[in-house]
Amino acid sequence: MRMPATLAVEDLAVSYGKRRAVEGVSLTVGRGEIVALLGANGSGKSTTLRTISGLVRPAQGRVLYEGRDITREPADRIVAAGVGHVPEGRDVFVEFTVLENLLVGGHTVPRRDLAARLEDAFELFPVLRERRRQLAGTLSGGEQQMLAIARALVARPRLLLLDEPSLGLAPMLSREIFRTIQRINATGVAVLLVEQNARRALRLASRGYVLETGRVVVAGTSQELGEDPRVRAAYLGLAAHAGARRGGLGV
Repeated sequence: MRMPATLAVEDLAVSYGKRRAVEGVSLTVGRGEIVALLGANGSGKSTTLRTISGLVRPAQGRVLYEGRDITREPADRIVAAGVGHVPEGRDVFVEFTVLENLLVGGHTVPRRDLAARLEDAFELFPVLRERRRQLAGTLSGGEQQMLAIARALVARPRLLLLDEPSLGLAPMLSREIFRTIQRINATGVAVLLVEQNARRALRLASRGYVLETGRVVVAGTSQELGEDPRVRAAYLGLAAHAGARRGGLGV
């Protein structure tokens, strides 16, 4: 039996001027679930996340968070409701210190709770405690990604939207980020993960969706997607006729 939905996106369509970036996208994320959203560049993945978090307004469709329609709510209210968004490219405030970036992430948090939230962030990423007075623009790419995730977590979301968290990172740092996502999820946070590294994303997620030109073209469990010849050929770098290995993910 599927878990109750933390997130339900229904028939979402988004346009930029005359260009339709997303068309009829429907997806769900259950409570405590990790769901992967895969696709080539320009397929509508980031637009979908930005629409969920209120940064983009849809032309049609609905976004339900824990049964509440948040489609037209402003982004700050969506954050306060429990939705965190880590954008592609990290988007940390480079002229702010690490601590100031975290405080920005906590702008919806009651003052009495803020110190505990910051401590949680520093426990998850000890390097940020060491660098808390350092300008974010002087951090390494991996440290900036940690900061971007920590900034979103200060508001203690129950749903975390992650857009390309391993982008531009060395393999060792990428593995560390994915382990951190697992640790976050283990606390009960649901995750919608956009990730170019489809193999690793499917190892982490229980289910997934594949977007092409703004539409969902394949959906299923991670094993089903890993065994699908189209997904294997296009996103896993495997021949369509190759035999499935380790649950079909070829890793």
